[in-house]
Amino acid sequence: MRDRDAGRAAEAIPRVKAALEHYPDHLRLWHVLGLLYRAEEDSAAAVKAFTRAAEIAPTDPKVTHALARVTMEAGLPAVELFDIARQYSPGDGSLLMGRAAAQSADGDSENAIADVEEVLRQSPGWLDGQDLLANLRWMNGERDRFVEGYERALAAEPANSGLWFKMINSLTQVERFAEADAAVARARARGSDVRALDVCEAICASELGDNRRADALFDRIAPHVEMPLAVRYMRHMLRTGRPDAAARCGEERTNDADANEMWPYLAVAWRLLEDDRWNWLERDDRLIRTYNIGNRIDLAALADHLRTLHVLKADMAGQSVRGGTQTDGPLFARADAEIRALRAAIVDTVAEHMHTLAPLDADHPVLRQKPGPVRFGGSWSVRLTGSGRHTNHIHPKGWYSSALYVSLPPQAQLGEPPAGWLAFGIPPAELGLDLPAFKMIEPKVGHLALFPSIMWHGTVPFEEGERLTVAFDVQAPPSR
Repeated sequence: MRDRDAGRAAEAIPRVKAALEHYPDHLRLWHVLGLLYRAEEDSAAAVKAFTRAAEIAPTDPKVTHALARVTMEAGLPAVELFDIARQYSPGDGSLLMGRAAAQSADGDSENAIADVEEVLRQSPGWLDGQDLLANLRWMNGERDRFVEGYERALAAEPANSGLWFKMINSLTQVERFAEADAAVARARARGSDVRALDVCEAICASELGDNRRADALFDRIAPHVEMPLAVRYMRHMLRTGRPDAAARCGEERTNDADANEMWPYLAVAWRLLEDDRWNWLERDDRLIRTYNIGNRIDLAALADHLRTLHVLKADMAGQSVRGGTQTDGPLFARADAEIRALRAAIVDTVAEHMHTLAPLDADHPVLRQKPGPVRFGGSWSVRLTGSGRHTNHIHPKGWYSSALYVSLPPQAQLGEPPAGWLAFGIPPAELGLDLPAFKMIEPKVGHLALFPSIMWHGTVPFEEGERLTVAFDVQAPPSR
């Protein structure tokens, strides 16, 4: 599977198919073929391959799990397939998580929550399950009790440090820092990892504006070696008017493998310091482009189809959506005709965009990539209504990100420009920095905006109506 992992699944598919002509009943060849098609987000072909593998070995745990998974990703009913797979691997928690996702995709989030709760009553210390339950409740609009599962589990296992840290992380993820801070104090009484709790408390103190306490804690846990901690330290330095310290921290980590998490904060620090490296990082005209692809797809049919996929009741935990919903799972893996046509048009456009980025800059985190196969790290649809918006955010796991405008309210409903526009360069509001957008894009139906994933972006709230978009992250092309 080296070709798949290196982003060359398309090259390996013909070789596997040729081998199957000689060995038509070879289980592992069918399994590998399904995995390769899945890597290419060709779920219809992957379902066929895994279905054939399941015919050959109907009790194979890997095969039955894979068939259930790609069936769900294709947008087809998959709950029963997950039930079959669980018969042959009853201890595999990922199967229950997949089944819950399939239930939610069917609009049955209440039963998904109930089924996960039932398992957690027997296994309260199952951390992934507790995280799943909290996220399901949040997306179902049960905001006041979304960490109830953790609390019940901690009543049974009060010394379980994993549960404490998972609950604190869940609260932090949705910006409930006062509750997270209180949970840290409770966890200390149970003797959990002191440094890890100091990290959690430093984050909470900073986000709550308790700067003296945060300073003391960040000093205590220095050096800030881990990237997530370094980023939190940079946020604190920026929030408290010390961009020079934030810049020093970031400049030491530009070559780290996970530097994408840090670059957006370094951009803010350089901009505040009037360092010309900010212009090099973010103001190059090649970085942000728009393309009109409305003539390549049936936008009305796409909009109607996307609306049927917005089955969640509320926004997702830790995401940028406010006042709207986001689809779950990889949108571009769906087998629906509308999505396949959309994906094909976007692949062509992204490939075209890659060739506009020349000449390469080996030091630049975005412009150093050579054109290559188009691979997606995620894809979804967002439906905003009323005064909905995206908070200013970044996508640290992507290379390029996007916004395709599928349907928009008339101008009278949007409000006065720039209501509903896409804004670049405004840091998160909680940092308290008076930095305006350095570029804005007016939304137009059929237009696709492409921009670096590490660039701060968000939307200006609008007054009323529906704003329906498709978004995705492009992974950096693989090195040959």
